[in-house]
Amino acid sequence: MPAVHEHTLHLDPKVRKDAQNRLLSAKGHLEGILKMMEGEPYCVDVLKQISAVQGALDKVGDMVLRSHLEHHVASAAQRGDSKELVDELMDVLKYR
Repeated sequence: MPAVHEHTLHLDPKVRKDAQNRLLSAKGHLEGILKMMEGEPYCVDVLKQISAVQGALDKVGDMVLRSHLEHHVASAAQRGDSKELVDELMDVLKYR
């Protein structure tokens, strides 16, 4: 179970909508890949769809990271939780 933090996602409504649309697009691409795999797809076509999913997820990840940096990390010293936030980010970024 993920840790519960008092910090929540702060995304401008326009950015949030863009992120949601990108995730829906990634979902559609994933569903397309699964459907392709039922047949005998051309490898390059599958790779293109995988790349599209990765691109969409990377972009949404960038949006969420920027929000986190702007809204939580920038004020960490004032709150006194800099070390916790740095450790948390280092843990997350090792997967990027």
